[in-house]
Amino acid sequence: MKKLSVLFFVFVIQFTAAQMLSEKDRALLKDELLEDRFQQVLPQLMDEANIDMWLIISREYNEDPVMKTMLPATWLNARRRTMIVFYRDKKNNTLERLAIARYDIGKSIKSAWQKEKQPDQWKALVDIIAERNPKTIGINYSAHFPLADGLVKTAHEELIKHVPDSLKARLVSAEKLAVGWIETRTQKEMELFKDLVKITHDIIDEAFSEKVIVPGVTTTDDIVWWMRQKVTDLGLETWFHPTVDIQRTDEALKSHIYSFTRREKEQVIQKGDLLHCDFGITYIGLNTDCQQHAYVLHDDETEVPEFLRIAFKKGNRLQDILTSNMKKGRTGIKF
Repeated sequence: MKKLSVLFFVFVIQFTAAQMLSEKDRALLKDELLEDRFQQVLPQLMDEANIDMWLIISREYNEDPVMKTMLPATWLNARRRTMIVFYRDKKNNTLERLAIARYDIGKSIKSAWQKEKQPDQWKALVDIIAERNPKTIGINYSAHFPLADGLVKTAHEELIKHVPDSLKARLVSAEKLAVGWIETRTQKEMELFKDLVKITHDIIDEAFSEKVIVPGVTTTDDIVWWMRQKVTDLGLETWFHPTVDIQRTDEALKSHIYSFTRREKEQVIQKGDLLHCDFGITYIGLNTDCQQHAYVLHDDETEVPEFLRIAFKKGNRLQDILTSNMKKGRTGIKF
C-alpha cells in the first residue's frame, strides 16, 4: 500500500484526454476483461461457494448490481426480463453460460431460449434447471450485503411459483458468490488499476496546485467542482461526489461525518491550511477511492512543518500495523 504523503504546491500536472482510450477501444477492453473474469474467476468462486448453478434475474432499468457488472459494453442495460444461468460441472471442469433471453448477451453468454418452442420464459428457465439437475442453486438475496441482494420481490415470487417442489429445497443464498465476484480482480484488471490510480492521483495533484488554488480566494467547493469538471473533460466518470475539507491549528478537529454532511459548504482556503480530499473515478468498469492531503505553505515556509511530518509518520506506522494484520478470511477481531 502506498504511503500517505504530503503534497506541495509546486507541481502542475498536465493530463490530457489523448491518454484516454476511445469509446470503441474501451468497449473492446471491457469485453476482454469480462471474458477473462468468466474464465478465470467465476469457476473458482462457484466451487468455493459450493454452488452448482447461479441464477441472476433482472428487468430492464432495474438491474441486479451483479448483473450490471456482467453486461457487455454494448448493453447499457438489461433487455426486458433478462435471466442468466451459470452451470458449473466441477467433475468435467466446465462452466455453461446461458441466457434465458431472446438474445445472446454479447459474446460471452449465449441465448438458450427459443420463444417459438416455449413461449413462457419462466418455464424455459425451469427446463434448463431440471435438465442439468444441480445440487445447489444460488440466487441473489442477502440480509447483510446490498450488492448480493439484487433479486427483487416480484422475480423471487415468480421463481418460487414456477420451480417444482423438488428443486425449491435446492435454492440457497448466493451471497458469498456474489460478493466474491464483486470483490475479486484478475491480473489484467490489476494492471489496468495501476493506470487508473495514477490518473486519480494526477487529477488530485493538479487540483492541489497553484494552477487551481489561490489562497484567500479559492474555496473548498471550487476544488470539488473543478475535480468533477476535470473528470468529465477527460471523458471519465466520477465514482462519488468528492469532498474537500480543511484542518487548521486554531480550530477543533471535526469528524469525517461532520466534514461530509454538516460542514460549511464553502470554506476559503488560506495559507497554513491542511487540505484533505476524498475522490474517485470510474473507468472501464473499475473504480478508485483515494484520499490525499496537501499543505498550503506560508510565505516564509519552504517545507511542511515538522509537527505535520511527525503526524504523517505516525499515521503511516498505524497503516502498516493494520495492513500487516490483514489475513484472507478474517472478518474482524473479537474483544
